Amino acid sequence: MTTELRRLRNYIGGEFKDAADGRTTEVVNPATGEAYATAPLSGQADVDAAMAAAAAAFPGWRDTTPAERQKALLKIADAFEARADELVAAESENTGKPLGLTASEELPPMVDQIRFFAGAARLLEGRSAGEYMEGMTSIVRREPVGVCAQVAPWNYPMMMAVWKFAPAIAAGNTVVLKPSDTTPASTVLMAEIIDSVLPKGVFNVVCGDRETGKAMVEHSTPAMASITGSVRAGMQVAESASKDVKRVHLELGGKAPVVVFEDADIPKAVEDIAVAGYFNAGQDCTAATRVLVHESIHDEFVAALAKAATDTKTGQPDDEDVLYGPLNNPNQLKQVAGFIERLPAHAKVEAGGHRVGDKGFFYAPTVVSGLKQDDEIIQNEVFGPVITVQSFTDEAQALEYANGVEFALASSVWTKNHGRAMRMSKNLDFGCVWINTHIPLVAEMPHGGFKKSGYGKDLSAYGFEDYTRIKHVMTSLDG
Repeated sequence: MTTELRRLRNYIGGEFKDAADGRTTEVVNPATGEAYATAPLSGQADVDAAMAAAAAAFPGWRDTTPAERQKALLKIADAFEARADELVAAESENTGKPLGLTASEELPPMVDQIRFFAGAARLLEGRSAGEYMEGMTSIVRREPVGVCAQVAPWNYPMMMAVWKFAPAIAAGNTVVLKPSDTTPASTVLMAEIIDSVLPKGVFNVVCGDRETGKAMVEHSTPAMASITGSVRAGMQVAESASKDVKRVHLELGGKAPVVVFEDADIPKAVEDIAVAGYFNAGQDCTAATRVLVHESIHDEFVAALAKAATDTKTGQPDDEDVLYGPLNNPNQLKQVAGFIERLPAHAKVEAGGHRVGDKGFFYAPTVVSGLKQDDEIIQNEVFGPVITVQSFTDEAQALEYANGVEFALASSVWTKNHGRAMRMSKNLDFGCVWINTHIPLVAEMPHGGFKKSGYGKDLSAYGFEDYTRIKHVMTSLDG
């Protein structure tokens, strides 16, 4: 008996639609490895329609008052909260994530972030007027940029959609958002909820693959392209957007160093790092997966971390004891396993290092020690439940190793020495430095990196300002 697959559709101009040419792709639950839905495989005609809808809606939405935009976003936050169970279920089916952790750790901050940007909408202002030339008054206007093409990733489909549409809409822009082809379900549900709140065309969802995203970024309508994804994808977006000088907002890969000094609270560090490394199966650009430990406590730390890995459980979404679910797709499982299979002879797998079960895409919590700075697994993003451990001799070497990668998104320092913590936070070349913790995020503070981790900020007033442009207006006092 064949189970009928659920049918997901694009949301364009306030209407749910199939792809213009009828093409679809199957959507697979990574916890089972089985398809549960189909989604449109959108082409140029669908992208054209979504961009036209967003462009038509922009003048009206741009001219709404900040208070009106705030009210709309607050309604969306309330509606998401009211339908939390549905959103969590859709996200879990999307990703295989544990239901309980998704409900407690993802939905509340997501709703809070929408409410933060609702408040930020009321702060869309320029500098006060002033006379900088005799007989002339200058003012600065802060305006929305226009239509925004946004591409969200598969690791946090629901939350990353919020990080994109909430600041854009709060600032008065309109949005065409593409979820990952492997995780469209929660975004389509968001569109269903948002439909009763926003005017038609302000928020649009186009499902599809890389070619769909490419068509969005290369389209002549958007004034800005925003992507959360791989470095390779970000480079392609930047190159495409350069052809018509679009604004680009890139949140790309990470390889977060976790620097543990000899005076750190080892039990607390091990516990927190294991959670921050394995949460969401390590599929997080800020995950605590590259640990640097002072040589004097290295062996003790590795043994404790290996035990923490062994005690960490992965499994089905309805199992309340699991910390994380499966990897997102077969290719990701193959990528993670490949890093372990290609380990150099000097590396040692202290825990894990294997697939779990033969159903779904689960991988065991893994610890690898004995690594050198130029090893592949140190330099490249694994994006899986794998924590590497290196030894360092002093502060200078710790800093050299920490900064010695192409990524620069997040980092953490574990020490009781305040001066050392301040020196490290000053010299670590990363967009975020946590001290004696790793991974907490708040809506009020910016998230974004340097180097190949991209540019532009998510969250905070800085993220909000990224979706605005500045205009100088000068008037003669004699007129």
